[in-house]
Amino acid sequence: QVQMVESGGGLVQAGGSLRLSCVASARVFSYARGWFRQAPGKERQFVAAITWSGGSTYYADSVKDRVTISRDSAKNTVYLQMNSLKPEDTAVYYCAAARGRYYTGDQDPQSFGSWGQGTQVTVSS
Repeated sequence: QVQMVESGGGLVQAGGSLRLSCVASARVFSYARGWFRQAPGKERQFVAAITWSGGSTYYADSVKDRVTISRDSAKNTVYLQMNSLKPEDTAVYYCAAARGRYYTGDQDPQSFGSWGQGTQVTVSS
């Protein structure tokens, strides 16, 4: 069972930046990786995703101007660079792997599996 391990969260002031990392516990070839977030009392929300081989990226409209997803294939790691953070970005951020090999931007959390434990991001105003 592949498991994701997220890191890089923390407390930051509004306008600041964070870079989250997601490492898979085993080699995962040809599977897209996605970042999601969940604030207290809210549903899990898609943030960004990247295909593993082609490098295609997908972003939620709410973050696309402030977030960049990237990958390091050699390290089996996906990153989420977040800039100009806002208090409404406060949430637990999760990484997951797409269930299908041919990912084309599906934002439904049900299309992803092998979820990590998440990393807390708190943005103070």
